[in-house]
Amino acid sequence: MTTLTQYFPSVSDVKMAHQNMKGVVINTPLMANLHLSETHGAIILLKREDLQVVRSYKIRGAYNKMSTLASMEKQRGIVCASAGNHAQGVAYTCHLLGIRGKIYMPATTPSQKVQQVQMFGKAQVEIVLVGDTFNDAYAEAIKECEEKQLTFIHPFNDPAIIEGQGTVGLELLEATANIDYVLVPVGGGGLAAGISSVLKTLSPTTRIIGVEPAGAAAMKTSIERGENTTLNTIDKFVDGAAVKRVGDYTFGICKELLDEVVTVPEGKICSTILQLYNKDAIVAEPAGALTIAALEQLQDRIKGKKIVCVLSGSNNDITRTEEIKERSLLYEGIKHYFIVRFPQRSGALREFLTKVLGSNDDITHFEYSKKNSREKGPAVVGIELQSPADFEPLLQRMQALNYFGEYLNDRPDLFQYLI
Repeated sequence: MTTLTQYFPSVSDVKMAHQNMKGVVINTPLMANLHLSETHGAIILLKREDLQVVRSYKIRGAYNKMSTLASMEKQRGIVCASAGNHAQGVAYTCHLLGIRGKIYMPATTPSQKVQQVQMFGKAQVEIVLVGDTFNDAYAEAIKECEEKQLTFIHPFNDPAIIEGQGTVGLELLEATANIDYVLVPVGGGGLAAGISSVLKTLSPTTRIIGVEPAGAAAMKTSIERGENTTLNTIDKFVDGAAVKRVGDYTFGICKELLDEVVTVPEGKICSTILQLYNKDAIVAEPAGALTIAALEQLQDRIKGKKIVCVLSGSNNDITRTEEIKERSLLYEGIKHYFIVRFPQRSGALREFLTKVLGSNDDITHFEYSKKNSREKGPAVVGIELQSPADFEPLLQRMQALNYFGEYLNDRPDLFQYLI
C-alpha cells in the first residue's frame, strides 16, 4: 500500500477477520423471500444482517478493528463518530473487551439508536450528541482524539473495518453458489468495499451493484467525477447511509470493483419499509431497505437470475413511522398538498367537499386563514387519494370551480415551510 486509494483487502485478511470474530458475530442466514421472488420473477435472497446482536452488520468491522488494537491503545480508550449503527457495534465491543469509549453522534440521531448505544456499551461508553450530520460529529471526534491521544475507530475508512465488513461476502459464498447479482447498500462504502473485494476474487462473474439514497449519492457522484467528492448538502433521512463524503480507501476500492451504483428516492425506500413490515414482518431501517427498494428499477436485468440483497440493519425508531408513511404516500402519488383559494361566502367549503373532492378522496390536513380584505381566503389542504389516477380529475375540478391556488408537492421550498 503506497496511497490511500491503492489499498485493496486480500481474501486472506478477510478470512483472518472472520476467524477473529467467531463467537461474537453471527453468521446470519441467507433467506429466500417468496414475495419478492414472485414479484420480480427471480430468486431473491436476503442476507439478514438485521439479525446481528446489534441489529446491523457494523459489529463486524468494529470488533475486528478493536480486538486487534495494541494493549496501550486499549488502555487509553477509543473514540468514534457515528449516526447510530457503527456506534452500537463499537459500544458493544467496548463492553465485551473492557475498553473505554467516547462516542460522538449527530444531535439528529433517532433516540432509539442513542438508547441502544448506551444499552450495548453500558458503563464503558460516554455518548456526546453534537451537530446535524455525521460530518459534524466526525470533526468533534477527531478533535478529541488529537487532544487526548486516543484511537479513532472510523465507521468505514479503515482497512480493518473494511476487512471485517468483507466477511459478509465470505458467508454469501459459503451459503450459495452461482450468484448473478449482489446488491449492497452504500453509505461511507465500507460494506461495499469489503464485499466486492471478496466476490471479485472468488466469484468474478457475480455483478455487484451499490445502492445509495438519491439525496446522499456521494459514491455515485465521486465515481462519475473520477475523484472523491464532498457533497454540499444531503438529505439526512436515510441516516445510516447519508454521508457527504465517502472514505478514500472505500472510494479507491469501489470505483474499481463495483459494476454499478444506483440511487433510490427516499420515498421509494419508505414504501419498501412499509411493504417489508406488512408482507414479511421484517422491520428494516431506511438504510437496511435500500437494496430491496432498488429491485424495481433493475427488473429487466434480474428476471430469472439469482439475486442477493444485503438487508443491512433494523434499527428503526417507531416515532419515525408517521414520517415514513407520509414520504411513502407522497412518492406513490397518493397524497397531495395544495393552497386552495376559498371564496369568503357561506357554503364555499361545502361546495368544495361535494363538488371538488371525489367520493374516495380524504382531507388529511387543513389550515385556513380568513382575510377580510380579500375576496378569497387561502387554505393549505392535504388530500389523500385512493389511487394516483384520481389526481388529474381532482385537479381539473379544482380549476374548473376556481378553487385551485398552488400545488405544493412540486414546491419543496413552500412545502417544507407550510407542512
